[in-house]
Amino acid sequence: MVVTPHQPDPTAPEAALAGAHRFSVAPMLDYTDRHFRMLMRQISRRSLLYTEMVVAQALHHCRLAARSGDARAQARLERLIGFDGEEHPLALQLGGDDPGLLAEATRMAADRGYDEVNLNVGCPSEKVQKGRFGACLMADPDQVARCIAAMAAASGLPVTVKHRIGIDERDSYAELLQFVDTVAAAGASRFSVHARKAWLEGLDPKQNRTIPPLRHDLVHQLKRERPALTIELNGGLQDLESCRQQLQVVDGVMVGRAAYDHPLRWATVDRELFADNSQPLATASTVVRGLIPYAERWCHGGGRLWAIARHLVQVVEGVSGARHWRRDLGSAAGERSAGPEVLERAARQLEERGL
Repeated sequence: MVVTPHQPDPTAPEAALAGAHRFSVAPMLDYTDRHFRMLMRQISRRSLLYTEMVVAQALHHCRLAARSGDARAQARLERLIGFDGEEHPLALQLGGDDPGLLAEATRMAADRGYDEVNLNVGCPSEKVQKGRFGACLMADPDQVARCIAAMAAASGLPVTVKHRIGIDERDSYAELLQFVDTVAAAGASRFSVHARKAWLEGLDPKQNRTIPPLRHDLVHQLKRERPALTIELNGGLQDLESCRQQLQVVDGVMVGRAAYDHPLRWATVDRELFADNSQPLATASTVVRGLIPYAERWCHGGGRLWAIARHLVQVVEGVSGARHWRRDLGSAAGERSAGPEVLERAARQLEERGL
């Protein structure tokens, strides 16, 4: 299925991206798809959103097949890097270790209208390691630098890096500093630092998000010693107050699971972190209702409503009847014939309760 409801404005990236890294929602596989990103856009207009990690080699093969007229490849290409124009500011996160393929993917991102490209040097999964990218690349800063240089030369988009503070026994501050200095010299414009090291053997990705201890102090030290670099902190941030405290030290904060699990917790982010009072505060009902025009476009193009509705589970939490509302929404949205009227009914139910 190919859905391109909005053509990106070629002037959008520079205007949309300015200062957006102050608060961003981390790229998360199986979570930060185009539907969840549209949900978050009902809550914050200013924050920077990321795609799931997209492997540069997969984009290369899809592009070649699509050029030859393969409709299935074209549909897959749209699934991988398609987005709605309302998602700006938006970064495409790439995975890979081949400078040529990453440069090609960067050009594709620019052609599509993305605001930024980001290289994943933090994922510790076994599958990613077999492809020799993700966190294992921290052991080879020179190769990361070659990748960043190729990406930066491929387009005018900012090229950023998301990485860990270290891997396995290579977790000293000196090694972190060497990695950052090497990659910065190649043209990286921002470093999003997950303040935990990664164990490449012995821990799965979920355990790597919780077991290695948080070392915010190392990220703070990095910013102190490299004040000219733009440093963003990721890891362990659960609420706006903790984000506000970190912004006294670093240039940006990145929130992952807490944004997905508790989306309305961040309803005041534009006001409190961007000093932007232009939009009314999001509520559960305004989030659901705000998604209806998007759902109409998506379903009209052949998409199923469930792909959108599955992300709404935590929009209503901590109130009487939340479980009943979620059950009704899930049952109705799971029908193959379900359309935007399901969201209309769900929004009306919330409005009747003042939610």
